[in-house]
Amino acid sequence: MTEEIIIAFNCGSSSLKFALFGFSDQDERLIARGEIENIGLSGGSSWLRHGAHKIERPFSCPNHTKAIAAVFALLKEHVSERPSSAGHRLVHGGPDHYLPTVVDAPLLDSLRRIIPFAPLHLPFELRCIEAVAAHFQNVRQVVSFDTAFHQHLPEVARRFALPKGLEVRGLHRYGFHGLSYEYIVETLGTQKMGRAVVAHLGSGASMVAIKNGKSIDTTMGLTPTGGLMMGTRTGDLDPGLLLFLLNDGYDASSLEDLVNHQAGLLGVSGSSSDMKVLLTKRDSDREAALAVEKFCYEARKSVGALVATLGGIDLLVFTGGIGQAAPAVRSQICEGLAHLGVQIDSARNAAGRSVISPDGATCTVHVVQTDEERMIARHVRRSR
Repeated sequence: MTEEIIIAFNCGSSSLKFALFGFSDQDERLIARGEIENIGLSGGSSWLRHGAHKIERPFSCPNHTKAIAAVFALLKEHVSERPSSAGHRLVHGGPDHYLPTVVDAPLLDSLRRIIPFAPLHLPFELRCIEAVAAHFQNVRQVVSFDTAFHQHLPEVARRFALPKGLEVRGLHRYGFHGLSYEYIVETLGTQKMGRAVVAHLGSGASMVAIKNGKSIDTTMGLTPTGGLMMGTRTGDLDPGLLLFLLNDGYDASSLEDLVNHQAGLLGVSGSSSDMKVLLTKRDSDREAALAVEKFCYEARKSVGALVATLGGIDLLVFTGGIGQAAPAVRSQICEGLAHLGVQIDSARNAAGRSVISPDGATCTVHVVQTDEERMIARHVRRSR
């Protein structure tokens, strides 16, 4: 039986995740998985898990180019299987790209033109595609778009309150974390989910309202900067605040740096964008405590807003680095949602159980470990 070896790359703003899978007609198996963490930040590290072995080491990585080279070095040293295909997560496809697509020169030219839609992510993702082409010659590459899951948003959710001419130019709500949401739907099953809110909470964070397996509204908008407060991103802001700053001496470049790199948990706490760090400091650091409280407060408001679009809620799912690993954050978000049927069993929550709501609750609360890399690889396999 011939096995197709597929490598999946998931390039974030400060990390590069990768995984190698083997696909046959009847099965899919994980061969290896790893990550280069805290790219461009202090405390960087790299790790690779291959079978029962895990290699982990400090690794100060100044940029994504170095991170990609580190991935190739790890694979060469520890993994014998060579990929025949590669898949990439692309945060944004702009107004024209949604379906998984085989990489060629015209596609790359088109994607370079839409970098302004996601300047924090697309340049690194395109650089990764080019590096893979140079390193693994003749390897077929496929891109999967994070916006695809939301491509059929109802018009009332998709449109901004702007003139039609701007919407025609592609200025509308796209939504993101689509590969994560798609994996959750495939894992739990459409029928089991009913009316669901899924919270992908990490350094980037968003939520989606899902009905019959489809996205009907989501918190992020035109770019991955909007919606919930995040690690270093503002989330939604009063547009007038940005106009005020423009009149006060900021320009487009300094505003971009502010809303994408200096805000969110980092901006409020004044010390860290890492939720783990802030949770350890919050008893002694008022600003750290406020950052955690504000993150949970805004997330709680978003759950309520999305439930309104669904007309009720049957399932609440936490995923992403914070959603999966921070019981205190899950508990604080769910406080005050009892009127929606959302309850948390504290023992189950602390233990990280897959279901953390009590038996008999009208809304089941799940914790699911997402797997964007597996979803990317599945798209490569299905695109043949």
